[in-house]
Amino acid sequence: MTLPISSSEDIDRLQGRIRELELERRQLVAALEILQEITGSLHFADIMQAIARRLGEEFGLDRCSIFLAERDGRTARLVASFEDPSIRNYMVDLERYPELRRALTERTTVSIPDVEHDPSLIHLRETFESRRVRSITVVPIVWRSVAIGAILLRAFRDSPPFSEADIRFCQMVAGLTAKALRTAHRFEKLQQRVGDRTSSRSADRERVALIGFMRRLLDEFANREGPWREGALARASAEEIDRLVGVALTVLQQEAAAR
Repeated sequence: MTLPISSSEDIDRLQGRIRELELERRQLVAALEILQEITGSLHFADIMQAIARRLGEEFGLDRCSIFLAERDGRTARLVASFEDPSIRNYMVDLERYPELRRALTERTTVSIPDVEHDPSLIHLRETFESRRVRSITVVPIVWRSVAIGAILLRAFRDSPPFSEADIRFCQMVAGLTAKALRTAHRFEKLQQRVGDRTSSRSADRERVALIGFMRRLLDEFANREGPWREGALARASAEEIDRLVGVALTVLQQEAAAR
């Protein structure tokens, strides 16, 4: 049986579907790699930097930055940057980033396909021209209906525009980021509680060592013959007494740490 010859429209449709499947496969692999990276660390800074780097590489971006919202609602903290990993904990004024402010306040993805024709970014037009920036996408990081941060992606002029699939992928990564941040926050709180208990146990050991030291010292004096020689003690210099006290405290701390 002879199969009918496919029309050019059918071929184009088939090729388009193949491209969609290839994109889905690539993004699925990227999501798994991001998940592996963020689950391999419980440290907040490492998680944020890994996500910014992976997104920047995936889309070939001019900039990929992760911000966390501050309580005042007027500022945000830059915690990770694809183009310069050394930039961390940098405070920004949301008045200068209207697209970031909108994503945080409205808890919605903000897409600016052409920065040259957006009136809210006119003050940055020269910067965008020098860096050949074409589009900006800001995806909020939402945890329990609260926008706790956002991922800002800035693409080059010659890069393809973000598709709906690309935006869905970034939203999925933002969801993973929110969960990773929550896990890292719980881990840091646990570390803090353990540290507090450790400090308390160390103080208890120092007190036990002090009591043991004083008991042995008094027993030694009690077993000696002769008066306590309080007059001789009065004639001792204050500096020498302070020195002996310092030596005794150092010994106590070392004894407590060794137990």
